Amino acid sequence: MIIQLTGMSGAGKTSLSVSTKERLAERGIKVEVLDADDYRQNVFKELGYTKEDRNDNIRRLAFVADKFSRQGIVAIICAINPYDAIRNELLEKYPELYTVYVKCDLDTLTQRDTKGLYHKALLPDGHKDKIYNLTGVNDPFEAPAVCHLTIETNKETLHESTQRFVDFIERTIK
Repeated sequence: MIIQLTGMSGAGKTSLSVSTKERLAERGIKVEVLDADDYRQNVFKELGYTKEDRNDNIRRLAFVADKFSRQGIVAIICAINPYDAIRNELLEKYPELYTVYVKCDLDTLTQRDTKGLYHKALLPDGHKDKIYNLTGVNDPFEAPAVCHLTIETNKETLHESTQRFVDFIERTIK
């Protein structure tokens, strides 16, 4: 089983994945979290943030996730994954792949701003620290047309979101 999470920066994808992995481990279910930030820093260092690079990153993560899945390990791809076309491409290529939308409204994301990205993206044009390609602000984020589960992290606690995600995985792998 492969799960591609999609959602904007700060929506809670990593927290949800780690919490879910811990909960499933207690039940004897093996999970591997493929965090896009970790892979970019350690394996895919040459990739930037163009649409092509973002899509290539997702394809690579899915390839690795498939290797885990074939070993009976639930593989969770934890990435912004902003484009519907690449998500659909993966759904066609990997029959054991599911899409989970980790949704959070922009106001909440701006308030959380755990990495300071929204502050930088909202700076005036020409500011030396401005980010011009933040997904959902000044770069596109396409909500998934095909979605197997939506988790709205601005409307429920991490515990509630984790329980819903765990229930989804357990129902799906049976």
